[in-house]
Amino acid sequence: MFIDLKLEGKTVIVVGGGSESYRKTQSFLDSGAKIWVISKNFSSGITKLCEEKKIALVKTEVQNAKVFVESLNPKPDVFLAITDNSKLNLELVKAAKSVGCMVYAVDNPALSDFILPAVAHVGDVKIAVSTSGKSPAMAKALRERIEEMIQPEDLLEIELQSHIRSILKEQVSDPNLRIKLLNEILNNDNIKQVLKEGKLREAQEIAMKLIEKKETK
Repeated sequence: MFIDLKLEGKTVIVVGGGSESYRKTQSFLDSGAKIWVISKNFSSGITKLCEEKKIALVKTEVQNAKVFVESLNPKPDVFLAITDNSKLNLELVKAAKSVGCMVYAVDNPALSDFILPAVAHVGDVKIAVSTSGKSPAMAKALRERIEEMIQPEDLLEIELQSHIRSILKEQVSDPNLRIKLLNEILNNDNIKQVLKEGKLREAQEIAMKLIEKKETK
C-alpha cells in the first residue's frame, strides 16, 4: 500500500549525507516539507540541493543518538537514518520513535514505519516501485526501465487531457459523458500521431472538433 503523506510545513530530518541519502531525500523535495540533512560529509548531489535552496545542511557528526534526537527543536515529524553505520541507524530510529517521529532506517525495513519506493519521475508522471524492502537494487532497475518507457508524446497527452478536462467541466454537466469523451480523445489515432510529432496545439484542435461533433448530435 502506497500512501502519499501530506508534509506541507512539516520537518523532515535526514541523518547521513551520502549518495543513498541523496536518493531518499529527493522523495521529499516536492512535499513542501522543511528538509534538514545532517552529516559530517555531504555528497555532491546533497550539496547541489542545498545550493538550489531545496534543503538545509548541518555539518556535524552524531556521537550519541539519544542526546542528538533529544536536542532537536522542534522535534521532526519524519526522521530518516541513512548513515553507513548500522548500529548508529538503529540507535537513531529508536530514539526518534521514542519522541513520536515517523522513522525510516535505510538498513532496517522491519523497524521503519514506512518504505521509500524507487520513484520514476518524468515530467508530471510519478510511478513508485517497491520490492517491500527486499531488493532496493531491483527497485532502482525497474524504475529506470519505466522511465525509458515514458515517451515525450505521453507527457503531451497529459497536457492535452488536463486542458480538455477543464473545458469539459464548464461545458458538459454529465460526468459520465465527460469520461467517455476524454477516453475517446485518449484513444484517437489522429491525436496520437500529432502528439508524436510534438504538435500539442493541433491535438487540442482535433480534440475540440470531436467534442463539438458530440455536442451537435
